[in-house]
Amino acid sequence: MQLLQQDRIRKPELLAPAGSYEGMIGAINAGADAVYFGGSLFSARAFAQNFSTEEAADAIRYAALHGVKTYLTINTLVKEQELGDLIPFLTPYVRAGLNGVIVQDLGVLALVQENFPELELHASTQMAISGKYGALLLKRLGCVRVVPARELSLTELKIMKEGSGVDLEAFIHGAMCYCYSGLCLFSSIIGGRSGNRGRCAGTCRLPYTTAGKKGNFLSMKDMNTLDSLEEILKAGAYSLKIEGRMKSELYTATVVSVYRKYLDFALKGERYTVSERDRQLLKAVYDRGGETSYLHQHNAKDMIALADRPFRKEEEELTAFLRKSMEERERKLPLSMELKVESGAVLELSLEQEDIRISVFGEQPVEKAKQRATSKEEMEKQLLKLGNSCFYAKALCIRGEEEVFIPLSALNALRREGCERVREAILAKFRRNPRNRKCNGIR
Repeated sequence: MQLLQQDRIRKPELLAPAGSYEGMIGAINAGADAVYFGGSLFSARAFAQNFSTEEAADAIRYAALHGVKTYLTINTLVKEQELGDLIPFLTPYVRAGLNGVIVQDLGVLALVQENFPELELHASTQMAISGKYGALLLKRLGCVRVVPARELSLTELKIMKEGSGVDLEAFIHGAMCYCYSGLCLFSSIIGGRSGNRGRCAGTCRLPYTTAGKKGNFLSMKDMNTLDSLEEILKAGAYSLKIEGRMKSELYTATVVSVYRKYLDFALKGERYTVSERDRQLLKAVYDRGGETSYLHQHNAKDMIALADRPFRKEEEELTAFLRKSMEERERKLPLSMELKVESGAVLELSLEQEDIRISVFGEQPVEKAKQRATSKEEMEKQLLKLGNSCFYAKALCIRGEEEVFIPLSALNALRREGCERVREAILAKFRRNPRNRKCNGIR
């Protein structure tokens, strides 16, 4: 049975990380349904490149054009004296069309809900929600989604979903934390930096010596669930989350494209076997010595990497192939165009993109050709020059007289104006004017 038949309303979401603007573009072009990222404040990945406010606004707009949702991480513990910065920090993201925020701190949750009721609230995995009653509580507090503790099994995920009815966002790929759901004091004690404040020192990845033996005894292998996607969906997960905001845009684009392929198989109810080539592609962009997951096992010795894995020569070739593939992949929107040509009247170019219909008009009336007429092929060539836009031509129709002269510059100007107006109409659906509230006296 097709999984999409079980949920006729919504298609499950493939959620990708973005540690940079380039990473977000790579994720979107690779087939992500949604992207999560951090800003300059309140992010659990403070050492990621992260986004400036201007970059984030551009990235949110790019995502919106392609129907991709965006979620901002505000998933650290926040001190009282920092709360006054929260609303000004969030406002430009909301205006650009941000869809939701991922939060850990309950005070942050309350402030966001009060000031930006239009935003979705997602409870971070760092809330360590491990059962249905915790999920129900967060649902009552206004969260539409819970990211469960990643240490849960498939059975536990199913119980949480059936018992709470809240949307679940489950990790499916990436780094595993030795401490429970990232609630780590080890980094503070050994590395002098708080993992709960976005400054993890990675102390669990270091080699240690015990009983005369040296090894990476606390470094867990990475999660890989390619073979279990159908089981995860049947357990009740709506959003399938890839970890990796600290990793490169190449990693993001590669992992998303591979999971997109097999998730689509699972949604169609098609049996699949993960190819060895695809497994190698994932290892080429990041591999911590093997694969593991709490979905099927707990506290087993083989979940630990023990030793760093050396980078192999053949992976250099795979990486070069992946980078070329990423550069060639670009997600564009279908655009239908119709040009009306009539001597004595101005040109009319009509553009259609889903439910958006725009018409733009030339400045000067079309003239009968005195010498050489502008051919239909020449008109088509100019109108199809969409290379730098976010569109590709789905259809083009030219109606009207043939023995006319049209300056090519006029056709170019008409195309550019039309594309820009369609783009602005798409973005207008997502822009918001958040109400201006004070944070209950917080300064």
